[in-house]
Amino acid sequence: MTPFDLELFGCRSDNFGVLLHDPATGATASIDAPEEKPILAALARRGWTLTHILTTHHHSDHVEANQALKARFGAEIIGPARERDRIPGIDRAVDDGDRFDLAGHAVDVLWTPGHTAGHVCYHLPGDGLLFAADTLFALGCGRLFEGTPAQMWQSLSKLAALPEDTRVYFGHEYTLSNARFALTIDPDNAALKERAGEIERARAAGRFTAPTTIGLEKRTNPFLRAADPGIRKLLGLPNATDAEVFAEIRARKDRF
Repeated sequence: MTPFDLELFGCRSDNFGVLLHDPATGATASIDAPEEKPILAALARRGWTLTHILTTHHHSDHVEANQALKARFGAEIIGPARERDRIPGIDRAVDDGDRFDLAGHAVDVLWTPGHTAGHVCYHLPGDGLLFAADTLFALGCGRLFEGTPAQMWQSLSKLAALPEDTRVYFGHEYTLSNARFALTIDPDNAALKERAGEIERARAAGRFTAPTTIGLEKRTNPFLRAADPGIRKLLGLPNATDAEVFAEIRARKDRF
């Protein structure tokens, strides 16, 4: 199996665009379609032709270019069955536990409600890749627009159970703000303090903070660390459930 080539680039004000290209077949997938012009520029830069769009959820900043790209390339749009009616141009609806083939690479669909009710992530186990969109960010997680804290905690726990070396591509460049918030929740975490410094330097130099890994997030992302005794003590929730601790962290981030 030929490894995928990946192209990461910025869209809109803070969205990430990602292209996934199989050199053997020429198949090229866009993870979501935030904005047509940067996606076209990335395709032209690499000399690739778009064949698929893998949609994670219905928010406009993730589907805005669906119809334009489909009209231009005839790309197949794959998206969450639970948001089928809200995904422009959808051709194939997928749900939790589904597996489909992308140029000979297995793609597993993970339903991760919380940010939206039907949000899905795409896990490519043979490639060690996860496209988490607005469920899991570097040092953060998505706002709960349609789901409950308990749902989002379950979704994040599902992602945290993936192999630690899984490379995670996420939907937005929020990492600097996330790092500053994380330090208010987990101030004694040496790995987090070191990472926050690296992030400050990367962003000052104009570098992206994607991808991350599952293992790095488990060590430094407070939204995955609800069981940590130090975090529980700081929040005054020593005997709460993990979901309750997560809910408090999410509420504090909403006010941050």
